[in-house]
Amino acid sequence: MYRITKEFHFSASHQLTHLPDDHQCARMHGHNYIVEIELAAVDLNTDGFVRDYGELKPLKTYIDETFDHRHLNDVMNILTTAENMARHFYDWCAARRPETAAVRVSETPKTWAEYRP
Repeated sequence: MYRITKEFHFSASHQLTHLPDDHQCARMHGHNYIVEIELAAVDLNTDGFVRDYGELKPLKTYIDETFDHRHLNDVMNILTTAENMARHFYDWCAARRPETAAVRVSETPKTWAEYRP
């Protein structure tokens, strides 16, 4: 199996209002997010790629236009946890790129959440 990954970055705020008031994530706060998409294929295409990285530009456009410098609670109809965001981005990517194998989301340099079916 061949695997490639590409990172995308954005900054946004969110608030997990379902948590107790004394929980740090219940307060509005922000992150510098990293979204990492992984594509996989048994065989390479005729150019020798799983997928040309340039073909992932629609994901960058989607992230930039929909999420960058936004309040995620206003633009997403889910709890804005990294886990839910990983699933959201996976579903978006898989609908456009069948090679999508997984998506990871980082809120901090030490934390990652991944969705992989």
